[in-house]
Amino acid sequence: MTATPAYIFDLDGTLVDTAPDLLAATNATLAHAGRQPVDPGTLRHMVGFGARSLIAQAFEATGVSVGDSDLPALLDVFLTHYRANIAVGSRPFPHVPSTLEKLKREGARLAVLTNKPHDMAELLLPKVALDTYFHAVFGAGRKPYTKPDPRLFHDTVEALGGPGAGAIMIGDSMTDVATARAAGAPVILVSYGYTPEPAARLGADAVTADFSEIPALAARLLART
Repeated sequence: MTATPAYIFDLDGTLVDTAPDLLAATNATLAHAGRQPVDPGTLRHMVGFGARSLIAQAFEATGVSVGDSDLPALLDVFLTHYRANIAVGSRPFPHVPSTLEKLKREGARLAVLTNKPHDMAELLLPKVALDTYFHAVFGAGRKPYTKPDPRLFHDTVEALGGPGAGAIMIGDSMTDVATARAAGAPVILVSYGYTPEPAARLGADAVTADFSEIPALAARLLART
């Protein structure tokens, strides 16, 4: 078991601003069904619960519900569009690459834990030049369970070689807080993400608007465990 800490990062809204491309894929799906588009502000509060939830929420926002029998076809439209346009407008948030580089130099073990479909997460990371920082990626579908199931957090930590000097969750939503709490791990939230409720109200151990503050915040939290 290694003695270095394990940092477990959410993807959308934490590492990468994926909202522009998710919005385009969502609106392409709505247009396919003859619905009106949703605006960027509405979309940002729908991200983080997986593609199925995003589609269902988007249709609800336009005034209709999606039946279970209709969802697979709509999901296919969404994923086809998104796969072909996954990094047209998506970019890492400020200070993400430099902070990940700092952590990597210091020997920290880094992983991504997301409810984004696993193949989409692995497709996106190299396109935004972040893939080289992570020793493991766990997206929806890699296991039969998703966040906030604590098993997925533990699976991710084990893929990094075990908890070592401690493991911490970094995300932007209530899902990330619930995941960390269920796993018995500390959690930091970024305040610029996609949560419909302000991050400061979600019960994280620390909240920051500046990604570069994460190493210092994590060191303090892990020292308490």
